[in-house]
Formats: sequence, structure tokens, C-alpha cells
Amino acid sequence: IGDQVSVTYTNEYYESSTYRFEAEFLKVKVSDFEPEPGAAYKPVIYLYPETATEVSVKLDLDGELTCTYPAYNEGWKVEAYPSGLLKDENGIEYNYLYWEGFLDASYDFSQGFCIKGEDTAKFLEDALEKLGLNRKEANEFIVYWLPLMQENSYNVISFQTEVYCEAAELLVNPAPDTLIRVFMTYKVSDEYVEIEAQELSAPERNGFVVVEWGGAKVR
Repeated sequence: IGDQVSVTYTNEYYESSTYRFEAEFLKVKVSDFEPEPGAAYKPVIYLYPETATEVSVKLDLDGELTCTYPAYNEGWKVEAYPSGLLKDENGIEYNYLYWEGFLDASYDFSQGFCIKGEDTAKFLEDALEKLGLNRKEANEFIVYWLPLMQENSYNVISFQTEVYCEAAELLVNPAPDTLIRVFMTYKVSDEYVEIEAQELSAPERNGFVVVEWGGAKVR
């Protein structure tokens, strides 16, 4: 289930018309997932139009896609609603558009933050608010990344908006009034690292809002 939890189950039932899956779960445990260096993990794209709107989204990557959901098919086309709900042409509902891939990007760690692993959750709560994520988006970001970071002695964190946007151009039609893209990179360190503090800010959310977040572990 996702990347951080593995399950053992039996008596499974799958209904293809509704994508409904049922099973008797026997045990659940934390998986041994480790992020692969250089991979952009779980960038997810939220769409918030002012009224129900047909939206197309494409990615122009300096790299390659490795996984998408729903299927990318040279782009996504969905009906988007103000609540953030998305529907594909078959009426299947989604909370966001998901992709992963490898980017040919050189990340800049001249500015950032060095945070104790045990302080990662509080740091991310504050940083993501400054970067423009709402509470739901920040919660989903933290739930994904925290298990990979909180046990480290220190995390050297830098948000790579400029580098990321150059390597992964996002093409949305109709064009959004507000675009917020958050891409976190981090390195694990056994000791505290001196680093110039990075300034964090975001545009005010107005009109048709598009939000994306993702991240990568760097060695």
C-alpha cells in the first residue's frame, strides 16, 4: 500500500468496473522502502478551478516518467471541481494527479536548513505553510516524507523550485491564475551542517489554483 506499508492478505475480490478491491488482511508492517537518489518521488498535482472545468495537464520533463496515476497517455484530461475533486472521462474520481520519474537536474544546496530528524515534522509544518500549501496538502506531504526523515540524525533540506520547474515544466490548459510548485530535496547527515537559511514564500491563492508537491533524496 503506497511506499511505506506492506500487507499480507487473502480472499481477495476485485471488481474491474468500479476498481473496488476487497480482501481479508492478515498482517500489516512497515516496508523497507528507500528512496532512490535522483528520482522525483510522488509529485502530486491538485487542481482547484472556480467552477467545474475541463482541464488538460502535460509534463515536459528533462528526464523520464516511471509511474503515473491515472495513466498519463501523453497528458491528463479531467473534469476538475472547486473542491479539488477530479473525474476522468469514465467518471472515476481522483484527489490529485500523480507521477514519479527521473530528472536530469543539478540541485543547489547553497541555501536551506539543517534540521534534527526528530524536529522534521514541526519544521515541515511551518515551511509548507510559508510555501503556500493548505493544511490538507501539507498533511499529505508530511505523511509521505516523515517516515523517511524522522529517524535520521539530521536532514539537510533545500526547496528547489527554480531547478525543479526548469527540469519538469508543467503545462496546464486553461492556464491557472495561481501556480504553486513545492519540491523538497534533502540529504542525510550524521552531524549538524552550517547552511545559509533559505527564504520561503508563496503567491496568494486566487482564481484557478494549481498546486504541486514532490521531493527527492540526494546523496
